Amino acid sequence: MKNNEEKRRSETSTVKNVIEDLLKSYRIKDKFDENKLIANWEEIMGTPIARRTEKVYIKNKVLYAKINSPALRQELTIARQKVMDVLYEHVDEGLIKDVKFF
Repeated sequence: MKNNEEKRRSETSTVKNVIEDLLKSYRIKDKFDENKLIANWEEIMGTPIARRTEKVYIKNKVLYAKINSPALRQELTIARQKVMDVLYEHVDEGLIKDVKFF
């Protein structure tokens, strides 16, 4: 009986692992992570920046964010590496290679 329980535990996976394996097998994990990043933009960057962001999208591993405040756009451009570090806390580094504010 004990061997069956140990075997069952060793073969079980968490739901998270199963979903990640499924996304990888269908080759849609990157797209899923991109959409997750865009959907959580306010949580990641904070409400003040999110309120001034009109559009966020990712193309060719570059995140583009349209900021409607010229002063904030300039400040974020200067602090681009810090913004990327914040983003890397939430997604894999391979997902985004650069950030552009326009």
